[in-house]
Amino acid sequence: MSDTPKDIAHLLQLLEERLLDQAVRKTPLIVNHLLADDFIEFGTSGGVYNKQEIVDALANEPMENAPILSASDFAVRTLAEGIIQVTYRSVRRVRDTGQERHSLRSSIWKFIGGRWQMIFHQGTWIPQARDKI
Repeated sequence: MSDTPKDIAHLLQLLEERLLDQAVRKTPLIVNHLLADDFIEFGTSGGVYNKQEIVDALANEPMENAPILSASDFAVRTLAEGIIQVTYRSVRRVRDTGQERHSLRSSIWKFIGGRWQMIFHQGTWIPQARDKI
């Protein structure tokens, strides 16, 4: 966890996990609160998305047969005062088939207006059988 205080590292891990929760993803008010206004994402698809595009996409994800999202292998490091990077592995499992998509994830969080907000996120798909990188 590098030089990041454990309480902040734990909080940011919880915030990342919240963004994987279907109920949170479907609630634009919560997602708006967690993402900074200038948020940008480089998606696993190769697309580049801004805050509003992500808020809209998550709100419109179908709940029926929604994939199960999980995360592991969290690492947290301070980049600068009030700016922290969180990296982890995620698995997106399709309920019907059990098919899985594994990815490496990286987020940058900034302390803005008295709270932590995500300013950047990137996901990169990886082969399922690949060991830790």
